[in-house]
Amino acid sequence: MKDFKREDAHKHKRVSSGSWRSPNGTHSDIRREVKGAAPKPKAGRRTDKDVRGKHPSGYDEVLVNRPVELEDIDPETEAVRVSGTVGGKKKAQILEKADELELKVLNRGDTDE
Repeated sequence: MKDFKREDAHKHKRVSSGSWRSPNGTHSDIRREVKGAAPKPKAGRRTDKDVRGKHPSGYDEVLVNRPVELEDIDPETEAVRVSGTVGGKKKAQILEKADELELKVLNRGDTDE
């Protein structure tokens, strides 16, 4: 997948080049898609099928609300994400059981280990 640079990002410190915004200027070479200008994203450009929808670590995310739900997770291909609505006590139980089953937890947070 190609990275698309934001127009004039190199001119401003506060603008990161990785955050794409569509160019609006009337003389913008990128907007007009002039030959030699930076590429502009179009419909049809997607990530690779084998990577699409996965966590950057390469695992498939599985949302977990209860410790019982950890038993069906495959540690080779799936990683645990604890739901945000889970309280502290139950999250501690989930993390403890995930460690027993040697599962990767994506949002472990700053828990005392």
